[in-house]
Amino acid sequence: MKLNWAERWVVNSPTQVLKQRLELRWMKNTQSLVEGAKVLEVGCGHGAGAHLINESFRPSLLHALDLDVRMVLKAKARLLGGDEERISLSVGDVVHLPFKDNALDAVFGFGVLHHVPDWRGAVREIARVLNSGGHYFIEELYPTLYQNIITKHILLHPKEDRFFSHDLRDALKDAGIPLNKTREVKKAGIIGIAIKKR
Repeated sequence: MKLNWAERWVVNSPTQVLKQRLELRWMKNTQSLVEGAKVLEVGCGHGAGAHLINESFRPSLLHALDLDVRMVLKAKARLLGGDEERISLSVGDVVHLPFKDNALDAVFGFGVLHHVPDWRGAVREIARVLNSGGHYFIEELYPTLYQNIITKHILLHPKEDRFFSHDLRDALKDAGIPLNKTREVKKAGIIGIAIKKR
């Protein structure tokens, strides 16, 4: 699901970039990646996350993907000046990732799944493209934050089959990528690292 004007404003704000920087610091301190890692960011937006992932983890190749062509064009403009030789940007859908099975060492997703109507399908697709022992670095929000009396009239999100902690944990486990390390605020959101079973 593409973002509306309010969501685009939120995800492109300096506050969001600061939040991602702090989340990535925790992720990096909790779990490093193999040298020469090939990674994917789903829902890359305007490219701030891709820049921060590249800066923090130094993968050999970073694919950044978004459903909205306008966001991908903004990311291309943002990443000019050094990052472009290791970052590949494309338009695509997290439910139909353009990668072979077991192709990637890590996938990053900052607040993407709660925008996806078939979020369980997205989880299975992320699991499919991860290699054995691969990592899914995840940050997600729960409906309490985006479907409350105020935000449900401003923000655009699917209304059916939304998830809280136990639903997300079950879906990740069922897909073979159970959460390993987490930081969570109940009824608000979670950051975590899921690892694909060997």
